[in-house]
Order: sequence, then structure tokens, then C-alpha cells
Amino acid sequence: MATAFAEIEDRDGAEWSGPGFRLAAVMESRDFWEVHDPDVVDAEERGVETALDTLAAALTNAWGAPTTVELWLYRETDLPDPAAPGPLGFLAEVASELRVWQPSVDRWLGLTVGQADPELPFRLLALVGAGTLPEPPTT
Repeated sequence: MATAFAEIEDRDGAEWSGPGFRLAAVMESRDFWEVHDPDVVDAEERGVETALDTLAAALTNAWGAPTTVELWLYRETDLPDPAAPGPLGFLAEVASELRVWQPSVDRWLGLTVGQADPELPFRLLALVGAGTLPEPPTT
């Protein structure tokens, strides 16, 4: 978590970074373009959620219990242009909750499982941010 943040926004495959943040897919399931069996989809989702729980347990052991944040509060609010939401706005579109740890005064880490569309994979997503987690807007 000590790596410097990018000075300009950059998206490279499963990573998105910019001033004050880095978002990465830590793990992903298969996609579901050809899958029509809900049991297969459920099993894949459970596998990614189990990975989240395992990683969360290790982080909780190291840093204490996380805070759980409802992501809908951040929907399309990171940037003035709703068509181009920042990382919290993006997460709000693909996931419902973010588990957040504050291991130091200058960094926080959030984990969630998200899926952008029913045909796309489930992804274990990690977001590292500068400072403390921004408060959701009150508008």
C-alpha cells in the first residue's frame, strides 16, 4: 500500500489509477455469456465472495474490524460529469457494500465483490485511497 498514486488517471486492463486512488481486480470468476444455469452462476459468485471473506479476515486480523459502507451513497458523485464517475461512483454501479480499513492516517483500503453486467464475471475489487474515505455528498 506504500506505492505512490498515479499523477494522471490511467486505466490498464484490470487496474484503474489516478491522483489519490488505485482500483484493481484481485480475482475474477468466469464470464457468463454462454452460461444459462443459475447454479453455476451462484457457485462462481460464492467462490469470489469466499475469497473476499478470506482476505477480509486476514486484514481484520492485522488492522482491526472494517467499517461497512453502503455504496449507493456514492452513486455518480465522484466527478461533476455523471457519465464519468470516479472509483467510488464506479463501485456504486457494480456492488452494494464496501468493507473499509484505515491501516494508516494517509491510506484506506476497501474491498467488495462486484459485477458490471449479468454476462460479465464477478470480481473481487480492491480500492486504495489517499487520506480517509471521502464522506458521501449530502445533496
